[in-house]
Amino acid sequence: MSGYLELLRLTAPEIVVALTGLLVLVLDLSFLRRAALAVRFRWAAGAACGGCVIALVVLERTSASGMLPDGMLVVNPLTQLMQAWLLVLAILVLLLMDSARFTTHAGEYCALIVFATTAMMLLVSTQNLLVIFITIEFLSLSLYVLTAFDKGSRQSAEAGLKYFLFGGMSAGLLLFGMSLLYGLSGSLALAPIAAAIESSPADPRFSIAMVMVLAGFGFKVAAAPFHMWAPEVYQGAPTASAALVASSSKVASFFALFVLFAVGLAGAAGSAAWGNYSIGWAPLIALVAMVSMLWGNLAAIAQNSVRRLLAYSAIGHAGYMLIAVVVHTRQSLVALVYYVITYALASLGAFGVLCALEREKVDSIADFRGLGKRSPDLAFCLLIFLLSLAGIPPLAGFFGKFYVFVSAVHGLLWLVLLALAMSVVSFYYYLKILKQVYVCDPLSGAAIHPEWTTRVALWAMAALVVILGCSPGVLLDRIAVAAGALLR
Repeated sequence: MSGYLELLRLTAPEIVVALTGLLVLVLDLSFLRRAALAVRFRWAAGAACGGCVIALVVLERTSASGMLPDGMLVVNPLTQLMQAWLLVLAILVLLLMDSARFTTHAGEYCALIVFATTAMMLLVSTQNLLVIFITIEFLSLSLYVLTAFDKGSRQSAEAGLKYFLFGGMSAGLLLFGMSLLYGLSGSLALAPIAAAIESSPADPRFSIAMVMVLAGFGFKVAAAPFHMWAPEVYQGAPTASAALVASSSKVASFFALFVLFAVGLAGAAGSAAWGNYSIGWAPLIALVAMVSMLWGNLAAIAQNSVRRLLAYSAIGHAGYMLIAVVVHTRQSLVALVYYVITYALASLGAFGVLCALEREKVDSIADFRGLGKRSPDLAFCLLIFLLSLAGIPPLAGFFGKFYVFVSAVHGLLWLVLLALAMSVVSFYYYLKILKQVYVCDPLSGAAIHPEWTTRVALWAMAALVVILGCSPGVLLDRIAVAAGALLR
C-alpha cells in the first residue's frame, strides 16, 4: 500500500494533467455540444489551461525527490524544473488556440495537447528503457493525430501520414536498439546498463545498439539525416500543432536523449576531440550535429515558406544542441537545458505570430510585407523571436548558444567554429523575413487585430526571451543547482 501511495505522490502533477484532459472531453461533448465553435474552443482551452496551472501548483508544493525501482520514475529538482517548463509551454500553446477554427472537435484537440504534455512530463522523469519507449510512443501518437487534425486540408493529411510512417520506422529502430541494451545488460534501468557497458566497452553489439538508439532519437529531435518529416509537418500541420512539435516536444526529447546517453551509455562515449579521436557514440553524435548544422542552415536559405524555413532552422538548432550531448558534462547539461527552453520560447513565439495571422492566410515570406505598419506589436514580437533564434545579444538565444559553445570549446573547437559559421548564415535568412516586415510596403492597408489571449501569450513570450537574455542567471542558477542531482 505504501508503494502505491508513493507512486501517487510522485506522479501527482501528471495525474492532474491527465484528469484535465478527460475533463475537457466531458465538458466539450456534454455541456458545450450545442454552443458556437468559438465558445467551445475558448472554454476547452481555458479548462485545459486551468488544469495545467493546478498541476504547476501541485508540482511546486510537492517539491519532493524520490525514485521508483529500476528507475521507472525519477523525481528530483531537475526533472521538476523540466516539468514546470513543459506545463508553461502547454499553457502558452493553449492561449494561442483562441482564434483556431480549423476543426469542430475543439475538446478532442485541446485534450490531445494535454495528453501529449502528460507524456512529455513522464518522459523527462524516467531512467528506464521501457518507460522511455512507452512515453515516446504515447507522445508520438498524440502528435501524429494533432498533425493530421485539419480534415479539410490535404497538406495536413499528407503531413500526418508522413509523420506516422517515418515515426513508425524510427520507433522500430529505437525499440530494437533498446532490446539489445536489455539483452546485453539484463536490466531496463540506465545505471545497470552503464555498469555492463563499462565492464565490456569493446563489445560490438553495444555499438549496434547505440547506433539504433541514436537513429530513433534523431527522428524525435529532427536531426539530419533523420529530419525528412520536419518540413512537411511544420508546413502542413495546424499552426498550434506545429507550435507544440517545435517547442515542448523538443524540450522533452533533448532532455531524454542527454539522460540516456550521459547516464546509461557514458562508458562507451569515446571522444570526438580533434587529434584525440576514439570510437564511441560521441564522434557519431558529433557527425550528426555537423550534418544537421550544415543541412539545416544552408537549406533554409532557399525556402520561401516561413514554416519550412522554421523547420530547417529547427534542424540547424538541433545540431547546436547536440554539441552539448557530445560533451556530456554537468556544464553542458546546464547549457543544453537553458538553450532548449529559450529556443522553445522563441520558436513557439514565431508560430504564435503565424497563429495571429491565420485569417490572413500567411505562408510565404512575401506575405509579411508591411507587417510593421499593419500591426506594430505583432511585428515587434516577431523581431524579438527571430533575433533570439539568430543568437543576437542581449536576447536569450544568444546566451543559449554561448553557454553551449563555451562548454565545448576545449576539445571540440572544430565543431564550435562550424557552429559559429552557421549562426552567421542563419542571421541572413531571418533577416529576409524582417526585411519584408519593416522595409517593404504592405500589400493591404487593413490593420490586423488578433485575439487578446493570443496577444497576451505573444507579449509574455517576448518578455521572457528578453528577461532571460538580460538576466540569464535567473534560470541558469536554478538549472545549475538542480543539475547536481543528475551529474556530479
